[in-house]
Amino acid sequence: MNATRRRKPPRLTEGADTAPHYHGHRERLRQRLIEAGADNLPDYELLEVILFAANPRTDMKLLAKSLLARLAGIAALKAAREAALRAMHSELRERPVVNSWDKLVDYCTAQIAHGQVEEFHILFLDRKNALIKHERQQRGTVDHTPVYTREVVKRALELGASALILVHNHPSGDPTPSKADIAVTKDIVKAAGPLGVDVHDHLIIGRGRHASLRDLGLM
Repeated sequence: MNATRRRKPPRLTEGADTAPHYHGHRERLRQRLIEAGADNLPDYELLEVILFAANPRTDMKLLAKSLLARLAGIAALKAAREAALRAMHSELRERPVVNSWDKLVDYCTAQIAHGQVEEFHILFLDRKNALIKHERQQRGTVDHTPVYTREVVKRALELGASALILVHNHPSGDPTPSKADIAVTKDIVKAAGPLGVDVHDHLIIGRGRHASLRDLGLM
């Protein structure tokens, strides 16, 4: 009768994957953020991404969900969003806006795409088309915001702006310009032009989409 052979424990081969399970999750989450954008991630996953940097060796999912139930999580998301907006704003001040159009649209989208009411913003540019200042001029209702041509032109002159980009959001998510959008744009162009202030465009920001009145031939 042959003796029963004892099985040897499996040997770990060099390079075997011994990384914690959450490492793969982190990489997949980062990839989704890059490819699909922050809008497609729930709040707790956005907070996870922020927490990764603070603690690279711990699974952050449960902590992120726990923090979101308290003010600390909300504060962290708001702080991260504000930091990102400031970085984008700074970049637009350093180079001609018209040469960074995609970044401009990203900046405007981050600012107002998810607003619950319409907001009318103005980007004031210098002679080299670099950003001087970004201001919200008016805040309205779910489908309307008042725009005062005289106030737009007056503020441009106060800041010494040579050009403007008008921006507002459509809370419905559909960026199709209305007749009122087209009319007010033409009024501002007509009033600003003789004073040496160009209106480069009027951007309407929806959710995941935007419309340019200049590209549509409406100004």
